[in-house]
Amino acid sequence: MPLRRRKAQLKARAGKTAVSGYGAVDGRLPVSELARQLLRKAFPDHWSFLLGEIALYSFVVLLLTGVYLTLFFDPSMMESVYTGSYVPLQGVRMTQAYSTTLNISFAVRGGLLIRQIHHWAALVFVAAIAVHMLRIFFTGAFRKPREANWIVGVTLFVLALLEGFAGYSLPDDLLSGTGLRTAATIVGSIPVVGTYLELFVFGGQFPGDAVIPRLYPVHVLLVPGLIVALITAHLILVVYLKHTHWAGQGKTNENAVGSPAFPHFTAKTTGFFLMVFGVLTLLGALAQINPVWNYGPYRANQVSGNAQPDWYVGFLEGALRLMPPWETDIAGHTVMWNVFIPAIVLPGVVFTVLFLYPFFEKWVTGDRREHHLCDRPRNRPTRTGLGVAAIVFYAVLLVAGGNDVVAFSFRVSVEAMTWILRTALIAAPLLAFALTKRLCLALQMRDRRRLTEGEETGQVTQSVNGGLSESRRGLNPTARYRILMRDVPTPLELPAQGPISIRRRLRTVLSGWYYGDLVELPVTEEQRSRIAERTTRPEPVRERED
Repeated sequence: MPLRRRKAQLKARAGKTAVSGYGAVDGRLPVSELARQLLRKAFPDHWSFLLGEIALYSFVVLLLTGVYLTLFFDPSMMESVYTGSYVPLQGVRMTQAYSTTLNISFAVRGGLLIRQIHHWAALVFVAAIAVHMLRIFFTGAFRKPREANWIVGVTLFVLALLEGFAGYSLPDDLLSGTGLRTAATIVGSIPVVGTYLELFVFGGQFPGDAVIPRLYPVHVLLVPGLIVALITAHLILVVYLKHTHWAGQGKTNENAVGSPAFPHFTAKTTGFFLMVFGVLTLLGALAQINPVWNYGPYRANQVSGNAQPDWYVGFLEGALRLMPPWETDIAGHTVMWNVFIPAIVLPGVVFTVLFLYPFFEKWVTGDRREHHLCDRPRNRPTRTGLGVAAIVFYAVLLVAGGNDVVAFSFRVSVEAMTWILRTALIAAPLLAFALTKRLCLALQMRDRRRLTEGEETGQVTQSVNGGLSESRRGLNPTARYRILMRDVPTPLELPAQGPISIRRRLRTVLSGWYYGDLVELPVTEEQRSRIAERTTRPEPVRERED
Protein backbone atom coordinates (compact mmCIF):
# COMPACT_ATOMS: atom_id res chain seq x y z
CA MET A 1 0.00 0.00 0.00
CA PRO A 2 2.71 2.61 0.83
CA LEU A 3 4.35 1.82 -2.50
CA ARG A 4 1.09 2.32 -4.40
CA ARG A 5 0.42 5.55 -2.52
CA ARG A 6 3.92 6.79 -3.32
CA LYS A 7 3.47 5.89 -6.96
CA ALA A 8 0.15 7.73 -7.11
CA GLN A 9 1.70 10.81 -5.49
CA LEU A 10 4.57 10.83 -7.99
CA LYS A 11 2.13 10.45 -10.88
CA ALA A 12 -0.03 13.32 -9.62
CA ARG A 13 3.04 15.50 -9.08
CA ALA A 14 4.32 14.76 -12.59
CA GLY A 15 0.92 15.60 -14.07
CA LYS A 16 0.78 18.84 -12.13
CA THR A 17 4.31 19.76 -13.26
CA ALA A 18 3.45 19.01 -16.89
CA VAL A 19 0.30 21.15 -16.73
CA SER A 20 2.11 24.06 -15.09
CA GLY A 21 5.00 23.77 -17.57
CA TYR A 22 2.64 23.73 -20.53
CA GLY A 23 0.81 26.74 -19.11
CA ALA A 24 4.08 28.62 -18.75
CA VAL A 25 5.10 27.90 -22.32
CA ASP A 26 1.61 28.60 -23.70
CA GLY A 27 1.57 31.96 -21.94
CA ARG A 28 4.64 33.01 -23.92
CA LEU A 29 4.15 31.16 -27.22
CA PRO A 30 0.98 30.38 -29.26
CA VAL A 31 1.28 26.65 -28.51
CA SER A 32 -2.43 25.93 -27.99
CA GLU A 33 -3.49 27.89 -31.04
CA LEU A 34 -0.96 26.17 -33.28
CA ALA A 35 -1.79 22.75 -31.86
CA ARG A 36 -5.52 23.36 -32.38
CA GLN A 37 -4.97 24.38 -35.99
CA LEU A 38 -2.67 21.43 -36.67
CA LEU A 39 -5.05 18.89 -35.14
CA ARG A 40 -7.86 20.29 -37.30
CA LYS A 41 -5.73 20.16 -40.46
CA ALA A 42 -7.45 18.15 -43.20
CA PHE A 43 -5.18 15.76 -45.07
CA PRO A 44 -6.05 14.29 -48.50
CA ASP A 45 -6.91 10.62 -48.92
CA HIS A 46 -5.89 10.08 -52.55
CA TRP A 47 -3.00 7.62 -53.03
CA SER A 48 -0.95 10.06 -55.14
CA PHE A 49 -0.35 12.26 -52.09
CA LEU A 50 1.53 9.39 -50.41
CA LEU A 51 4.51 9.99 -52.73
CA GLY A 52 5.65 12.94 -50.64
CA GLU A 53 5.29 10.86 -47.48
CA ILE A 54 7.51 8.15 -48.98
CA ALA A 55 10.21 10.76 -49.56
CA LEU A 56 9.85 12.10 -46.01
CA TYR A 57 9.98 8.71 -44.33
CA SER A 58 12.88 7.54 -46.49
CA PHE A 59 14.79 10.59 -45.30
CA VAL A 60 14.00 9.69 -41.68
CA VAL A 61 15.42 6.21 -42.32
CA LEU A 62 18.49 7.84 -43.88
CA LEU A 63 19.06 9.93 -40.77
CA LEU A 64 18.67 6.97 -38.40
CA THR A 65 20.97 4.65 -40.35
CA GLY A 66 23.42 7.45 -41.15
CA VAL A 67 23.95 8.23 -37.46
CA TYR A 68 24.81 4.56 -36.86
CA LEU A 69 27.28 4.43 -39.76
CA THR A 70 28.94 7.66 -38.63
CA LEU A 71 30.05 5.96 -35.42
CA PHE A 72 32.31 3.55 -37.33
CA PHE A 73 33.39 5.38 -40.50
CA ASP A 74 36.74 7.18 -40.83
CA PRO A 75 36.94 9.51 -43.88
CA SER A 76 40.75 9.70 -43.84
CA MET A 77 42.65 9.09 -47.09
CA MET A 78 45.73 7.94 -45.14
CA GLU A 79 46.86 4.61 -46.58
CA SER A 80 47.72 1.48 -44.61
CA VAL A 81 47.86 -2.27 -45.13
CA TYR A 82 44.53 -3.98 -44.58
CA THR A 83 44.50 -6.65 -41.85
CA GLY A 84 40.76 -6.96 -41.33
CA SER A 85 38.42 -9.92 -41.48
CA TYR A 86 37.84 -9.92 -45.26
CA VAL A 87 40.52 -12.41 -46.31
CA PRO A 88 40.72 -11.71 -50.11
CA LEU A 89 41.90 -8.12 -49.45
CA GLN A 90 44.30 -8.81 -46.56
CA GLY A 91 47.72 -7.31 -47.22
CA VAL A 92 46.38 -4.77 -49.76
CA ARG A 93 47.16 -1.08 -49.26
CA MET A 94 44.04 1.05 -48.98
CA THR A 95 42.76 4.27 -47.42
CA GLN A 96 41.13 4.38 -44.01
CA ALA A 97 37.85 5.30 -45.73
CA TYR A 98 37.79 2.02 -47.65
CA SER A 99 39.17 0.00 -44.73
CA THR A 100 36.49 1.21 -42.32
CA THR A 101 33.80 0.57 -44.95
CA LEU A 102 34.97 -3.05 -45.07
CA ASN A 103 34.97 -3.22 -41.28
CA ILE A 104 31.41 -1.90 -41.16
CA SER A 105 30.40 -4.58 -43.67
CA PHE A 106 32.17 -7.56 -42.05
CA ALA A 107 33.21 -6.72 -38.48
CA VAL A 108 30.51 -4.44 -37.05
CA ARG A 109 27.42 -6.26 -35.81
CA GLY A 110 24.58 -5.41 -38.19
CA GLY A 111 26.85 -3.08 -40.14
CA LEU A 112 26.22 -4.56 -43.59
CA LEU A 113 22.45 -4.51 -43.03
CA ILE A 114 22.53 -0.85 -41.97
CA ARG A 115 24.79 0.05 -44.91
CA GLN A 116 22.41 -1.55 -47.39
CA ILE A 117 19.29 -0.04 -45.78
CA HIS A 118 21.02 3.34 -45.96
CA HIS A 119 21.83 2.92 -49.65
CA TRP A 120 18.35 1.68 -50.58
CA ALA A 121 16.76 4.51 -48.59
CA ALA A 122 18.89 7.01 -50.53
CA LEU A 123 17.69 5.61 -53.86
CA VAL A 124 14.05 5.58 -52.74
CA PHE A 125 14.37 9.11 -51.31
CA VAL A 126 15.54 10.59 -54.61
CA ALA A 127 13.04 8.52 -56.62
CA ALA A 128 10.13 9.55 -54.38
CA ILE A 129 11.03 13.24 -54.72
CA ALA A 130 11.23 12.89 -58.51
CA VAL A 131 7.89 11.08 -58.84
CA HIS A 132 6.27 13.47 -56.34
CA MET A 133 7.41 16.43 -58.45
CA LEU A 134 6.04 14.75 -61.57
CA ARG A 135 2.67 14.38 -59.84
CA ILE A 136 2.72 18.06 -58.94
CA PHE A 137 3.72 19.05 -62.48
CA PHE A 138 1.16 16.97 -64.34
CA THR A 139 -1.71 18.06 -62.03
CA GLY A 140 -0.78 21.76 -61.99
CA ALA A 141 -0.29 21.82 -58.22
CA PHE A 142 2.64 24.24 -58.68
CA ARG A 143 0.38 27.16 -59.63
CA LYS A 144 -0.49 30.15 -57.47
CA PRO A 145 -0.22 30.24 -54.47
CA ARG A 146 2.26 27.31 -54.38
CA GLU A 147 5.08 28.63 -56.55
CA ALA A 148 7.37 29.02 -53.53
CA ASN A 149 6.74 25.42 -52.48
CA TRP A 150 7.62 24.27 -56.01
CA ILE A 151 10.94 26.14 -55.74
CA VAL A 152 11.57 24.52 -52.35
CA GLY A 153 10.84 21.10 -53.89
CA VAL A 154 13.22 21.60 -56.83
CA THR A 155 15.93 22.78 -54.42
CA LEU A 156 15.35 19.68 -52.30
CA PHE A 157 15.78 17.54 -55.40
CA VAL A 158 19.09 19.23 -56.24
CA LEU A 159 20.33 18.77 -52.67
CA ALA A 160 19.23 15.12 -52.73
CA LEU A 161 21.35 14.56 -55.86
CA LEU A 162 24.34 16.22 -54.19
CA GLU A 163 23.84 14.23 -50.99
CA GLY A 164 23.55 10.98 -52.90
CA PHE A 165 26.72 11.62 -54.90
CA ALA A 166 28.67 12.58 -51.76
CA GLY A 167 27.58 9.44 -49.92
CA TYR A 168 28.26 7.28 -52.98
CA SER A 169 31.84 8.63 -53.12
CA LEU A 170 32.81 8.19 -49.45
CA PRO A 171 33.83 4.46 -49.46
CA ASP A 172 36.75 5.23 -51.83
CA ASP A 173 36.35 1.96 -53.71
CA LEU A 174 37.26 1.55 -57.38
CA LEU A 175 33.71 2.25 -58.60
CA SER A 176 33.14 5.43 -56.56
CA GLY A 177 36.67 6.58 -57.37
CA THR A 178 35.81 6.35 -61.05
CA GLY A 179 32.88 8.67 -60.33
CA LEU A 180 35.19 11.09 -58.54
CA ARG A 181 37.54 11.01 -61.53
CA THR A 182 34.57 12.08 -63.70
CA ALA A 183 33.66 14.80 -61.19
CA ALA A 184 37.24 16.12 -61.29
CA THR A 185 37.09 16.30 -65.09
CA ILE A 186 33.76 18.14 -64.92
CA VAL A 187 35.08 20.70 -62.44
CA GLY A 188 38.25 21.15 -64.48
CA SER A 189 36.24 21.81 -67.67
CA ILE A 190 34.87 25.12 -66.36
CA PRO A 191 36.62 27.84 -68.37
CA VAL A 192 39.17 30.08 -66.61
CA VAL A 193 38.55 28.90 -63.02
CA GLY A 194 38.16 25.13 -63.52
CA THR A 195 41.75 24.16 -62.77
CA TYR A 196 41.87 26.25 -59.59
CA LEU A 197 38.54 24.79 -58.39
CA GLU A 198 39.78 21.25 -58.98
CA LEU A 199 42.98 21.92 -57.03
CA PHE A 200 40.94 23.39 -54.17
CA VAL A 201 38.35 20.59 -54.00
CA PHE A 202 40.81 17.70 -54.27
CA GLY A 203 43.65 19.27 -52.33
CA GLY A 204 45.94 19.08 -55.35
CA GLN A 205 45.94 17.20 -58.62
CA PHE A 206 43.47 14.32 -58.80
CA PRO A 207 43.07 12.17 -56.75
CA GLY A 208 44.66 14.40 -54.11
CA ASP A 209 44.37 13.66 -50.40
CA ALA A 210 41.51 15.89 -49.22
CA VAL A 211 38.38 15.22 -51.27
CA ILE A 212 36.85 12.51 -49.04
CA PRO A 213 37.57 14.34 -45.73
CA ARG A 214 35.88 17.37 -47.32
CA LEU A 215 32.93 15.42 -48.71
CA TYR A 216 32.32 13.84 -45.31
CA PRO A 217 31.06 16.98 -43.45
CA VAL A 218 29.13 17.95 -46.58
CA HIS A 219 27.39 14.56 -46.50
CA VAL A 220 26.74 14.25 -42.75
CA LEU A 221 26.23 17.90 -41.70
CA LEU A 222 25.84 20.59 -44.35
CA VAL A 223 23.47 19.04 -46.89
CA PRO A 224 21.34 17.11 -44.33
CA GLY A 225 20.93 20.32 -42.34
CA LEU A 226 19.78 22.18 -45.44
CA ILE A 227 17.41 19.33 -46.34
CA VAL A 228 15.89 19.32 -42.83
CA ALA A 229 15.40 23.10 -43.01
CA LEU A 230 13.76 22.91 -46.45
CA ILE A 231 11.53 19.98 -45.50
CA THR A 232 10.38 21.98 -42.47
CA ALA A 233 9.64 25.00 -44.66
CA HIS A 234 7.87 22.74 -47.17
CA LEU A 235 5.60 21.23 -44.51
CA ILE A 236 4.83 24.65 -43.01
CA LEU A 237 3.78 25.91 -46.44
CA VAL A 238 1.66 22.78 -47.01
CA VAL A 239 -0.17 23.38 -43.72
CA TYR A 240 -0.57 27.10 -44.36
CA LEU A 241 -1.63 26.94 -48.02
CA LYS A 242 -3.71 23.75 -47.61
CA HIS A 243 -3.47 20.85 -50.04
CA THR A 244 -4.81 20.56 -53.56
CA HIS A 245 -7.40 17.90 -54.28
CA TRP A 246 -9.11 16.19 -57.19
CA ALA A 247 -12.50 17.45 -58.30
CA GLY A 248 -15.40 15.56 -56.77
CA GLN A 249 -18.72 16.02 -55.02
CA GLY A 250 -18.16 18.69 -52.37
CA LYS A 251 -14.59 19.42 -53.51
CA THR A 252 -14.21 22.80 -55.19
CA ASN A 253 -11.60 25.48 -55.59
CA GLU A 254 -12.87 27.12 -52.39
CA ASN A 255 -12.27 24.38 -49.81
CA ALA A 256 -9.83 21.68 -48.68
CA VAL A 257 -11.45 18.34 -47.93
CA GLY A 258 -9.74 15.43 -46.18
CA SER A 259 -9.29 13.43 -43.00
CA PRO A 260 -8.48 15.30 -39.75
CA ALA A 261 -4.89 15.17 -38.55
CA PHE A 262 -5.86 13.46 -35.31
CA PRO A 263 -6.66 10.66 -34.94
CA HIS A 264 -7.31 9.52 -38.55
CA PHE A 265 -4.27 10.85 -40.40
CA THR A 266 -1.92 10.29 -37.45
CA ALA A 267 -2.81 6.61 -37.26
CA LYS A 268 -2.59 6.08 -41.03
CA THR A 269 0.69 7.91 -41.50
CA THR A 270 2.32 6.13 -38.55
CA GLY A 271 1.41 2.80 -40.10
CA PHE A 272 2.66 3.99 -43.47
CA PHE A 273 6.00 5.00 -41.95
CA LEU A 274 6.39 1.53 -40.47
CA MET A 275 5.56 0.02 -43.86
CA VAL A 276 8.22 2.15 -45.61
CA PHE A 277 10.76 1.27 -42.92
CA GLY A 278 9.86 -2.42 -43.24
CA VAL A 279 10.19 -2.47 -47.04
CA LEU A 280 13.58 -0.72 -46.87
CA THR A 281 14.72 -3.21 -44.23
CA LEU A 282 13.66 -6.13 -46.41
CA LEU A 283 15.53 -4.64 -49.36
CA GLY A 284 18.61 -4.14 -47.21
CA ALA A 285 18.44 -7.71 -45.93
CA LEU A 286 17.58 -9.54 -49.16
CA ALA A 287 18.77 -7.40 -52.11
CA GLN A 288 22.52 -6.81 -52.27
CA ILE A 289 23.61 -3.33 -53.30
CA ASN A 290 27.02 -1.68 -53.73
CA PRO A 291 29.27 -4.64 -52.74
CA VAL A 292 32.43 -2.52 -52.41
CA TRP A 293 34.58 -5.53 -51.48
CA ASN A 294 34.20 -6.84 -55.03
CA TYR A 295 35.56 -3.62 -56.53
CA GLY A 296 38.68 -3.21 -54.41
CA PRO A 297 40.32 0.06 -53.32
CA TYR A 298 40.60 2.94 -55.74
CA ARG A 299 43.66 3.10 -57.97
CA ALA A 300 44.13 6.05 -60.32
CA ASN A 301 45.49 3.79 -63.08
CA GLN A 302 42.55 1.37 -62.99
CA VAL A 303 38.86 1.54 -63.89
CA SER A 304 35.96 -0.84 -63.28
CA GLY A 305 34.38 -2.61 -66.21
CA ASN A 306 30.65 -1.90 -66.76
CA ALA A 307 30.98 1.08 -64.38
CA GLN A 308 27.75 3.08 -64.09
CA PRO A 309 26.75 5.47 -61.30
CA ASP A 310 23.48 5.37 -59.38
CA TRP A 311 20.46 6.13 -61.56
CA TYR A 312 19.94 9.72 -60.39
CA VAL A 313 23.26 10.90 -61.86
CA GLY A 314 23.25 8.40 -64.73
CA PHE A 315 21.88 11.05 -67.09
CA LEU A 316 25.12 13.04 -66.66
CA GLU A 317 27.17 9.98 -67.61
CA GLY A 318 24.95 9.49 -70.65
CA ALA A 319 25.25 13.12 -71.72
CA LEU A 320 29.04 12.88 -71.49
CA ARG A 321 29.09 9.72 -73.62
CA LEU A 322 26.83 11.17 -76.34
CA MET A 323 28.58 14.52 -76.67
CA PRO A 324 30.91 14.75 -79.71
CA PRO A 325 34.62 15.31 -78.87
CA TRP A 326 34.60 19.09 -79.33
CA GLU A 327 37.51 21.11 -77.97
CA THR A 328 38.84 24.61 -78.63
CA ASP A 329 42.35 25.95 -78.01
CA ILE A 330 42.35 29.61 -77.01
CA ALA A 331 45.67 31.30 -76.19
CA GLY A 332 47.21 28.02 -75.15
CA HIS A 333 44.22 26.99 -73.02
CA THR A 334 41.93 24.12 -74.00
CA VAL A 335 38.16 24.59 -73.55
CA MET A 336 36.60 21.12 -73.26
CA TRP A 337 33.14 21.67 -74.76
CA ASN A 338 32.65 17.87 -74.76
CA VAL A 339 32.58 17.99 -70.94
CA PHE A 340 31.45 21.52 -70.14
CA ILE A 341 28.26 21.47 -72.25
CA PRO A 342 26.79 18.09 -71.15
CA ALA A 343 27.91 18.23 -67.50
CA ILE A 344 27.62 21.95 -66.63
CA VAL A 345 25.44 23.72 -69.21
CA LEU A 346 22.81 20.99 -69.68
CA PRO A 347 22.03 20.48 -65.94
CA GLY A 348 22.07 24.26 -65.45
CA VAL A 349 19.50 24.75 -68.22
CA VAL A 350 17.33 21.85 -67.00
CA PHE A 351 17.10 23.04 -63.41
CA THR A 352 16.65 26.68 -64.44
CA VAL A 353 13.65 25.61 -66.53
CA LEU A 354 12.29 23.65 -63.55
CA PHE A 355 12.64 26.62 -61.21
CA LEU A 356 11.00 29.08 -63.62
CA TYR A 357 8.28 26.93 -65.20
CA PRO A 358 5.40 28.01 -62.87
CA PHE A 359 6.07 31.64 -63.71
CA PHE A 360 6.39 30.87 -67.42
CA GLU A 361 3.02 29.11 -67.52
CA LYS A 362 1.43 31.97 -65.56
CA TRP A 363 2.83 34.44 -68.10
CA VAL A 364 1.53 32.38 -71.04
CA THR A 365 -1.99 32.07 -69.60
CA GLY A 366 -2.25 35.50 -68.01
CA ASP A 367 -4.01 33.70 -65.14
CA ARG A 368 -3.50 35.39 -61.74
CA ARG A 369 -6.08 33.36 -59.79
CA GLU A 370 -5.37 30.84 -57.06
CA HIS A 371 -5.80 27.17 -57.96
CA HIS A 372 -6.61 24.41 -55.48
CA LEU A 373 -8.14 21.81 -57.82
CA CYS A 374 -5.84 19.32 -59.50
CA ASP A 375 -5.87 19.27 -63.30
CA ARG A 376 -6.52 16.00 -65.04
CA PRO A 377 -3.42 15.63 -67.27
CA ARG A 378 -5.60 14.94 -70.33
CA ASN A 379 -7.15 18.41 -69.98
CA ARG A 380 -3.73 20.09 -70.33
CA PRO A 381 -2.35 18.22 -73.38
CA THR A 382 0.56 20.57 -74.08
CA ARG A 383 1.83 20.56 -70.50
CA THR A 384 1.42 16.79 -70.30
CA GLY A 385 3.23 16.36 -73.60
CA LEU A 386 6.13 18.50 -72.39
CA GLY A 387 6.38 16.43 -69.21
CA VAL A 388 6.42 13.12 -71.09
CA ALA A 389 8.98 14.50 -73.56
CA ALA A 390 11.24 15.47 -70.63
CA ILE A 391 10.91 11.96 -69.15
CA VAL A 392 11.84 10.39 -72.51
CA PHE A 393 14.80 12.80 -72.85
CA TYR A 394 16.05 11.71 -69.42
CA ALA A 395 15.46 8.03 -70.22
CA VAL A 396 17.58 8.23 -73.39
CA LEU A 397 20.44 9.83 -71.44
CA LEU A 398 20.12 7.18 -68.74
CA VAL A 399 20.38 4.39 -71.33
CA ALA A 400 23.35 6.19 -72.91
CA GLY A 401 25.09 6.06 -69.52
CA GLY A 402 25.41 2.31 -70.11
CA ASN A 403 25.86 2.34 -73.89
CA ASP A 404 28.76 -0.10 -73.66
CA VAL A 405 26.66 -2.61 -71.72
CA VAL A 406 23.70 -2.16 -74.11
CA ALA A 407 26.00 -2.56 -77.14
CA PHE A 408 27.47 -5.76 -75.70
CA SER A 409 24.02 -7.15 -74.88
CA PHE A 410 22.62 -6.49 -78.37
CA ARG A 411 25.89 -7.38 -80.14
CA VAL A 412 26.34 -4.03 -81.89
CA SER A 413 29.31 -1.70 -81.86
CA VAL A 414 29.56 1.05 -79.26
CA GLU A 415 29.89 3.63 -82.05
CA ALA A 416 26.65 2.47 -83.69
CA MET A 417 24.83 2.48 -80.35
CA THR A 418 26.12 5.99 -79.65
CA TRP A 419 24.76 7.31 -82.96
CA ILE A 420 21.43 5.55 -82.39
CA LEU A 421 21.11 7.21 -78.99
CA ARG A 422 22.18 10.61 -80.36
CA THR A 423 19.38 10.40 -82.90
CA ALA A 424 16.92 9.19 -80.26
CA LEU A 425 17.88 12.06 -77.95
CA ILE A 426 16.42 14.51 -80.49
CA ALA A 427 13.71 12.48 -82.18
CA ALA A 428 12.27 10.49 -79.26
CA PRO A 429 11.16 13.50 -77.12
CA LEU A 430 9.52 15.17 -80.13
CA LEU A 431 7.69 11.96 -81.01
CA ALA A 432 6.68 11.45 -77.37
CA PHE A 433 5.30 15.00 -77.20
CA ALA A 434 3.22 14.57 -80.37
CA LEU A 435 1.85 11.16 -79.35
CA THR A 436 1.06 12.29 -75.79
CA LYS A 437 -0.80 15.38 -76.99
CA ARG A 438 -2.82 13.31 -79.46
CA LEU A 439 -3.58 10.77 -76.75
CA CYS A 440 -4.78 13.49 -74.37
CA LEU A 441 -7.09 14.92 -77.02
CA ALA A 442 -8.38 11.41 -77.78
CA LEU A 443 -9.16 10.93 -74.07
CA GLN A 444 -11.02 14.26 -74.11
CA MET A 445 -13.06 13.01 -77.07
CA ARG A 446 -13.80 9.85 -75.11
CA ASP A 447 -15.02 11.94 -72.18
CA ARG A 448 -17.25 13.93 -74.52
CA ARG A 449 -18.72 10.72 -75.92
CA ARG A 450 -19.31 9.34 -72.44
CA LEU A 451 -21.24 12.51 -71.57
CA THR A 452 -23.40 12.41 -74.69
CA GLU A 453 -23.88 8.65 -75.14
CA GLY A 454 -23.18 7.19 -71.72
CA GLU A 455 -20.98 4.27 -70.70
CA GLU A 456 -20.69 0.93 -72.39
CA THR A 457 -22.49 -1.82 -70.51
CA GLY A 458 -20.77 -4.71 -72.27
CA GLN A 459 -24.12 -6.16 -73.35
CA VAL A 460 -24.64 -6.74 -77.07
CA THR A 461 -28.13 -7.30 -78.48
CA GLN A 462 -29.16 -8.61 -81.86
CA SER A 463 -32.20 -7.40 -83.71
CA VAL A 464 -34.61 -9.60 -85.66
CA ASN A 465 -32.86 -8.48 -88.83
CA GLY A 466 -29.47 -9.67 -87.51
CA GLY A 467 -28.04 -6.26 -86.62
CA LEU A 468 -25.80 -6.00 -83.55
CA SER A 469 -25.87 -3.07 -81.13
CA GLU A 470 -24.32 -2.35 -77.77
CA SER A 471 -26.38 -0.87 -75.00
CA ARG A 472 -25.20 2.11 -72.96
CA ARG A 473 -26.18 3.66 -69.66
CA GLY A 474 -25.87 7.19 -68.35
CA LEU A 475 -22.83 8.23 -66.34
CA ASN A 476 -23.04 8.17 -62.58
CA PRO A 477 -22.95 11.63 -60.91
CA THR A 478 -19.39 11.20 -59.59
CA ALA A 479 -17.89 10.43 -63.01
CA ARG A 480 -19.94 13.17 -64.66
CA TYR A 481 -18.81 15.72 -62.08
CA ARG A 482 -15.15 14.74 -62.53
CA ILE A 483 -15.31 15.19 -66.29
CA LEU A 484 -17.17 18.49 -66.25
CA MET A 485 -15.13 20.11 -63.47
CA ARG A 486 -12.23 21.43 -65.51
CA ASP A 487 -10.71 24.88 -65.75
CA VAL A 488 -8.79 25.40 -68.98
CA PRO A 489 -7.76 28.94 -70.00
CA THR A 490 -8.68 30.23 -73.43
CA PRO A 491 -5.80 31.36 -75.70
CA LEU A 492 -4.86 35.01 -75.49
CA GLU A 493 -5.76 37.23 -78.45
CA LEU A 494 -3.99 40.21 -79.96
CA PRO A 495 -5.71 43.58 -79.52
CA ALA A 496 -7.57 44.83 -82.58
CA GLN A 497 -5.93 48.27 -82.48
CA GLY A 498 -2.74 49.92 -81.30
CA PRO A 499 0.93 48.95 -81.56
CA ILE A 500 1.77 45.36 -80.67
CA SER A 501 5.18 44.55 -79.20
CA ILE A 502 7.22 41.49 -80.13
CA ARG A 503 6.87 40.26 -76.55
CA ARG A 504 3.07 40.46 -76.81
CA ARG A 505 3.08 38.60 -80.13
CA LEU A 506 5.31 35.86 -78.70
CA ARG A 507 3.09 35.52 -75.65
CA THR A 508 -0.02 35.22 -77.84
CA VAL A 509 1.60 32.59 -80.09
CA LEU A 510 2.70 30.52 -77.08
CA SER A 511 -0.74 30.84 -75.51
CA GLY A 512 -2.37 29.57 -78.70
CA TRP A 513 0.10 26.69 -78.82
CA TYR A 514 -0.62 25.80 -75.19
CA TYR A 515 -4.41 26.07 -75.19
CA GLY A 516 -5.51 26.17 -78.83
CA ASP A 517 -6.23 22.42 -78.98
CA LEU A 518 -9.20 21.55 -76.81
CA VAL A 519 -12.27 19.35 -77.13
CA GLU A 520 -15.32 21.32 -76.06
CA LEU A 521 -17.71 19.52 -73.73
CA PRO A 522 -21.48 19.50 -74.32
CA VAL A 523 -22.53 21.87 -71.52
CA THR A 524 -25.19 24.51 -71.32
CA GLU A 525 -24.52 28.11 -70.36
CA GLU A 526 -25.98 27.43 -66.92
CA GLN A 527 -23.65 24.46 -66.41
CA ARG A 528 -20.73 26.52 -67.65
CA SER A 529 -21.44 29.26 -65.10
CA ARG A 530 -21.77 26.70 -62.29
CA ILE A 531 -18.43 25.16 -63.27
CA ALA A 532 -16.83 28.61 -63.26
CA GLU A 533 -18.18 29.23 -59.75
CA ARG A 534 -16.58 26.04 -58.45
CA THR A 535 -13.23 26.53 -60.20
CA THR A 536 -12.65 30.14 -59.13
CA ARG A 537 -11.69 31.28 -55.66
CA PRO A 538 -13.12 34.59 -54.56
CA GLU A 539 -12.85 33.75 -50.84
CA PRO A 540 -10.10 32.28 -48.61
CA VAL A 541 -9.85 28.50 -48.68
CA ARG A 542 -11.83 26.72 -45.97
CA GLU A 543 -10.83 23.33 -44.64
CA ARG A 544 -13.39 20.63 -44.12
CA GLU A 545 -13.05 17.21 -42.59
CA ASP A 546 -14.66 14.16 -44.16
